[in-house]
Amino acid sequence: MENRTETFIVDYSEEGIRLDSFIASRMESLTRSHIQKLIEEGMITVNGASAKSSTKTKPGMVIVVTVPEARPLAVVAQDIPLDIVFEDESIIVINKPKNLVVHPAAGNQEGTLVNALLHHCRDSLSDINGVIRPGIVHRIDKDTTGLLVIAKSNEAHLSLSEQLKNHQIRRTYEAIVDGRMETDSGKISAPIGRHPVNRKKMAVNIRNGKPAVTHFRVLERFKAHTYIRCELETGRTHQIRVHMSYIGHPVTGDEVYGKKCRLADTEGQVLHARYLKLKHPVSNEEMVFEAPLPAYFTDLLDRLRSS
Repeated sequence: MENRTETFIVDYSEEGIRLDSFIASRMESLTRSHIQKLIEEGMITVNGASAKSSTKTKPGMVIVVTVPEARPLAVVAQDIPLDIVFEDESIIVINKPKNLVVHPAAGNQEGTLVNALLHHCRDSLSDINGVIRPGIVHRIDKDTTGLLVIAKSNEAHLSLSEQLKNHQIRRTYEAIVDGRMETDSGKISAPIGRHPVNRKKMAVNIRNGKPAVTHFRVLERFKAHTYIRCELETGRTHQIRVHMSYIGHPVTGDEVYGKKCRLADTEGQVLHARYLKLKHPVSNEEMVFEAPLPAYFTDLLDRLRSS
């Protein structure tokens, strides 16, 4: 298989469109994120030169798109147990446990959700996100538990990605946070970007961050903790963890943005993706999934209620 190359000449009626949007309209098999990655790698040129995703089209502009050939999948399939909430030929919904990384990265090639999916699904995973993240539409952190939807076909992946972009997928989390929250509910609207000093962390970053909105509601109060429900309007990296720390109520057990839980060994943050609402990519049926609270979460709740 060879690289695929497409050439487009911008018409007068197509003037003033962002480069990534223009290509997305012409090559429906590519997601916007995939296109942006190709632009960053110099695989898309404008009049023979590299460009930015935000470049605006002009009449007569020659755009050449090169899509590299698919590389053989380097990630090994592993027989790792999966808690499958739902599965059909298009999607699979997983209830992810603690200490399971979603996809391989440098220095961490095995023991991930992707390794498990490759064993379970064999060749039935979308390849839009490349060899390291087959089927992965969205992620949750290693120590966060709960629901994830995986795409088993490229068509399903494109549909789910579009739903995410348009905020049509509803993701509801439950968490225990440090401190007693007096407000019953609220909205946190604060941009999130890389921490200016520690590049491994995220932070509320007014200058360089991307818009991020989290809605929260108190479910139960304790002496020094609060049990809350959060709904994401956007999906930035570590969003709930960063936002809750920003307002002075870090997620309990979060040693990156808060502190270790002294009441119990929570193995990281007490954060669980409880509900997932989406439209099936083929039938368009509205689907709602629920993952019950795991033991580490209910154990801490019991301790808080008894004290």
